[in-house]
Amino acid sequence: MQQSTRTFTDRFFLIIKGLAMGAANKVPGVSGGVVAFVAGFYEEFIYSLQKINFKAFKLFTNFRFKSFWRYINGKFLGLLILGMLISYFSVSKILDYLIIHYELYVWASFFGMIIGSIYYIVKDFSDWSPKNIFLIITGTIIGVGISLMDPAKENDNLWFVFFCGIIGVSGMTLPGLSGSFILILLGNYVLLLVDSVNALYDTIADIIRWDFSFVEDVKRIRLLKVLTIFSLGSVTGLVTLSHILGYVLKHFKNATFAIIIGFITGSLGVVWPWKNKVYKLDSLGNIQIDALGNPILDNYDRYFPNFTILETYISIFYICVGIGIVLWLEWYGNRTSKSSK
Repeated sequence: MQQSTRTFTDRFFLIIKGLAMGAANKVPGVSGGVVAFVAGFYEEFIYSLQKINFKAFKLFTNFRFKSFWRYINGKFLGLLILGMLISYFSVSKILDYLIIHYELYVWASFFGMIIGSIYYIVKDFSDWSPKNIFLIITGTIIGVGISLMDPAKENDNLWFVFFCGIIGVSGMTLPGLSGSFILILLGNYVLLLVDSVNALYDTIADIIRWDFSFVEDVKRIRLLKVLTIFSLGSVTGLVTLSHILGYVLKHFKNATFAIIIGFITGSLGVVWPWKNKVYKLDSLGNIQIDALGNPILDNYDRYFPNFTILETYISIFYICVGIGIVLWLEWYGNRTSKSSK
């Protein structure tokens, strides 16, 4: 397996890639799958997830942990997941701060990274048959259509939360489809990625202080249940989608890549930098707030940039920075692959 040939530097950068995937998955409009695709480990990621199957379950239940770990490509998945977990409680927090204070420039950087990702995939794509061109157009229309949909209302029904977990994890396995943005459309972004995560963070802090009074907090316990069910749904979706994608990658690789190109192109509408936030309103026309007092995002109102102000040109600079990051990742990936031969 590939994991046996990885150097310490490779493993370190795999954690960094996990950090990037975790941060990307939290941002509405950005797909962690794009990071995996551009960084060159998308297919290994999908095939490793495919190994989480009945055979792996038998190895684990028979206490053959070493064989289980080797069978599922554990070193690869472990380092990647470690990076995602670290990101969830560190890099994503920094990203939250940057979005609040430098929102336009952050979106511009992501917009540039998406453009760079499209270039990265298209330059090596050679099967421009009418069927694949049709699939690219279809994927683009779906991506743009998703960006224009109106969000639903928040729903904490546990079956629906489980479904959100399955759908929301799509951003990790399908480049171009943002799981967090889909959660906005399903109405549960704040509930699942803000309120429930904060409830977990507060609970861990209370346990460290040896304070167990939270067990009487009905709202906190409900949020922890929601997070647990959402996590189970995410794991279910991750394994299920990986098996489906593994099959289509094996039998319909060019067609799959064509749809991915379309999805990523369509996601440009979601990450368009020049937009204003539209918040949810109550029946009286007041902005709704979540449990922490933050306004609840409904969607975005996009507009064309004003080229008479300096801010627009700074944003264009950050778009170029985003493209440059992807090109650097490509260069690093090529250099690593050559040095390993």
